[in-house]
Amino acid sequence: MGKKAVILYSGGLDSTTCLAIARAEGYEPYAMSFSYGQRHSVELEQAKRNARPMGAVDHLVVEFDYRQVGGSALTSDIAVPKEGVGSDIPVTYVPARNTVFLSFALGWAEVLGAFDIFIGVNALDYSGYPDCRPEYIAAFEAMANLATKAGVEGAGRFTIHTPLISLTKAEIIRKGLFLGVDYGRTHSCYDPTPEGLACGLCDSCRLRLKGFAEAGVEDPVAYAAVKNPDVRSQESE
Repeated sequence: MGKKAVILYSGGLDSTTCLAIARAEGYEPYAMSFSYGQRHSVELEQAKRNARPMGAVDHLVVEFDYRQVGGSALTSDIAVPKEGVGSDIPVTYVPARNTVFLSFALGWAEVLGAFDIFIGVNALDYSGYPDCRPEYIAAFEAMANLATKAGVEGAGRFTIHTPLISLTKAEIIRKGLFLGVDYGRTHSCYDPTPEGLACGLCDSCRLRLKGFAEAGVEDPVAYAAVKNPDVRSQESE
């Protein structure tokens, strides 16, 4: 193994693939997850169980209560949409979440002496979140090198790695399978049942199911309702 890298790891499909990519590229992955008052803990519990088996050297879970901010179906009592992916930014967008998460990752990276941070953002098959775009990542990277002691003193240059940003969900899945990712140990649903089953109808489930269908592979996780939902990619809108 080579240089240390902090990996933002939710326990979902994209972040798990990102962890596998970082490891395959020779980095020592330090996984960081968040318990921030999100709607459910199923994905986080997956992250806790699987971070080390999937190659993380260490796994840090940061706790804070973003419900005090609210403004999202994932952190308040707003209903999770089940009608399909639209063209507007959906109510599942959590205000400034990636900025908050990347800031924690940047702080841990500086303490670890790491200059590489991986985040599984995607600008193709996604729900239109503004903090998943390449221009946002470039802006945060520039800020990281201006706002840290390590950056200012020239100890190294921080790089935000986004290996999934230009891939379709199907391409992400194929890449993960090639790297040996067990997607049965991931969870993507915004609104699972009390038993922890994915709903099959929220944006995240629809995009995941679309990806597996286009990859020609069966999704190994269980769903409460799957009726081959019609999922339009952002490219076609």
